[in-house]
Amino acid sequence: MTRTANGVSEKHGEVSRALWSKMFPEADVSEIPITHITNGVHAPTWIAPVLQDLFENNIGKNWGNLLKNSAEWQTAVNQIPDAELWNAHKLLKNLLVSFIRQRTLKPETGVLETIHEHHDTNKLFDPNVLTIGFARRVAAYKRWNLLVSDLDRLLKMVDDESRPVQFVFAGKAHPQDRSGKLLLQNLMALDHNSQWQRRAVFIEDYDQEVARYLVQGVDVWMNVPRRPMEASGTSGQKAAMNGALNLSILDGWWIEGDNGINGFSIGELADPKDMPQDEIDAKDAESLYRILENDVIPTFYDLDSAGLPVKWITRMRNAIATLTPQFSSDRMVADYFEQIYQLRV
Repeated sequence: MTRTANGVSEKHGEVSRALWSKMFPEADVSEIPITHITNGVHAPTWIAPVLQDLFENNIGKNWGNLLKNSAEWQTAVNQIPDAELWNAHKLLKNLLVSFIRQRTLKPETGVLETIHEHHDTNKLFDPNVLTIGFARRVAAYKRWNLLVSDLDRLLKMVDDESRPVQFVFAGKAHPQDRSGKLLLQNLMALDHNSQWQRRAVFIEDYDQEVARYLVQGVDVWMNVPRRPMEASGTSGQKAAMNGALNLSILDGWWIEGDNGINGFSIGELADPKDMPQDEIDAKDAESLYRILENDVIPTFYDLDSAGLPVKWITRMRNAIATLTPQFSSDRMVADYFEQIYQLRV
């Protein structure tokens, strides 16, 4: 009953048109008057000050204005030296590790430590280890359990002596969501004679401060929602602007953002019709593990003679160059004005 209506990503617009098709029985689904404007985030708020200084030194104080021109922004970002970009990221990663150690330190942990409380955090997390962030509401469609569906395979990655992986989790379950709270309890109590308790943490009381440390400091931002339940999502956009690589299901904003270089995609664009949900979950879990083992981990630990992960830095730079202008709030507001709010006579 409004003049215009829109979803918050291209996929969300498509799903919304199908949901409302019964209101327009004479129209083809493509003709239903629901469009889309993909969400964006405010770059100066979410890009770390360390990176903003790097942009100022290599691009100029007007770096924010270049976001309005994708081609100019990409050219400018491509001129930033590998070592400078990597050193800025390492500093942010060290800040994240310090924050994790401070937030998880508890003077009294009871009989059994879990990944959200430790009596000694000096050896908790290593800034040189591949760090994957996962921060979501603990809702069923977010599929927190996908990562732990094959514990042996997961812990093999965590415990690898030469190429280990560590995970930082954050999120909240609804007070009445018993299954969500049980999932968190099981996640935090995992042990299995592994390094899990030292290389996995759960940050309580997820808020904007926690989110800032995570999106600015992790190497990888993971997102595994059930298709097509992710309307858009913005945390991955914030992470990408800081050079983190998205490891995501093709849903929401990531369908539009993925170019094959600026991150990693899990599974297929659409689920096979009539396939049971548990089979879809198993298929996506297999894809997640395979990409971690064959793509993410080897690329991160592939160092040149100077100790730089050049292929990884290339992906980081591409994420910053391509995704920052595409998913900035400046672009979003301009789209709303031009496509939604502006009256056309």
